[in-house]
Amino acid sequence: METQPAIQELLFQAVRSKLAPNLSFVHELSELLEISYDSAYRRIRGEKELSLEELKTICFHYKISVDALFNQKSDHVIFSALAIGEGGFDIENWLQSLLAAIKMIHAAKEKEIIYAAKDIPVFYYFEFPEIAAFKIYFWNKALIPASGYENKLLTLEAPENLYETGRQLLCHYIKIPTIEIWSEETISSVLRQIEYCFVSGFFARIEDVFRLCDVLESWLHHVQHQAESGTQIMFGSPCEGLENSYRLYHNEVLVTDNTILVKTDGQKTCYNTYNVINQLITTNPVFCDQVENSLRNLMQKSTMISGTSAKERCRFFNILHEKVKTLRNRIERMS
Repeated sequence: METQPAIQELLFQAVRSKLAPNLSFVHELSELLEISYDSAYRRIRGEKELSLEELKTICFHYKISVDALFNQKSDHVIFSALAIGEGGFDIENWLQSLLAAIKMIHAAKEKEIIYAAKDIPVFYYFEFPEIAAFKIYFWNKALIPASGYENKLLTLEAPENLYETGRQLLCHYIKIPTIEIWSEETISSVLRQIEYCFVSGFFARIEDVFRLCDVLESWLHHVQHQAESGTQIMFGSPCEGLENSYRLYHNEVLVTDNTILVKTDGQKTCYNTYNVINQLITTNPVFCDQVENSLRNLMQKSTMISGTSAKERCRFFNILHEKVKTLRNRIERMS
C-alpha cells in the first residue's frame, strides 16, 4: 500500500514529539513492541509496515489519535483522562502526571500555552505553601471519599512531597511563553471554598482563615507585578521565566471553563477540566483547531492588561483584592 509509509512516518513523528530528548526512539519502540532493534529500524525507515495490532499498541501507549493519522474529520474525538479517585489515582499521581507533561512542553523548541482560567491556574497554587496546603486538603476532602481526610482538620501545612512536586510544576510553567485569560470570577472559586471550609468547621485554627486571606492578597500583588513586567517570576525564588513571554487578558464575560491549549513543535494538545481538576486530554487536530479559534476569538473580545495597560490592570486587580476583603469581613462578622 503506497500511502502506508507516509502514515507510519506521521505516527513516528507524533511518538518522537512525546519522548523526552534523552530517550532512544529505537529502544522505546523495540521494548514496546517486543521486537529487535533491527526490526524496529525497519519499521522506522518504512521498509516494513506496522500490523494493526502494532498500530493499536503504539497509539494506545502514546495516546495518539488514529483520526489524526489518517487525516479523518470525524465527530468522534478520543480523549485520555486524568481522573483523581479512579483506580487508586490520587493527588500525588495527578501532580506527577502534570509534571511529566509540563517537562515535555518545556523541552520543545517551539512552545506556547493558552490558558482560559475560570479558576486560578493550578500551577499558581504552589507559589505559597499555605495555598497549596488548602487546595490539597480541599481536593482530598471533596474528590476522594476514601482519602483519610473524612475527619481530618485543615492546617496550612502542605505535605512536603506534594508541595515540592507542585513547585517543580510551577518552575517549568513560568519558563514557557504563556497567555492567560482571566475574568473577575477567576478568584471566586477558591474564596467560596475557603468560606465553605470555615462554615463547616474544617479549620483547625480560626486565625488560619485570615492568614489565608493575607496570602491571597500577596499572591494577587505578585501576579499583578508579573503582568506589569510581562514576565512570570516564582515568588520568593530566583527561578524566573522568559522576558516578555507572559500576556494576561481580562475578559468581562465569564470564562465558562478551564481550558488549556498547548502548542509544541507544530503539535497541539487540549486539556479540558471537569469535576474540579480532572483533565480530559486530546491531540485531535480538528478539535484542537476549534479550541484555538475559540480562545483567539475570546482574546479579541478581551482587554490585554499586561505590559503598558496600567490603568486597566490596576482596575482589574483592585476588583479581585476587594473580593478577598469582602470575604475577610464576612468571616469576621461570623467569628
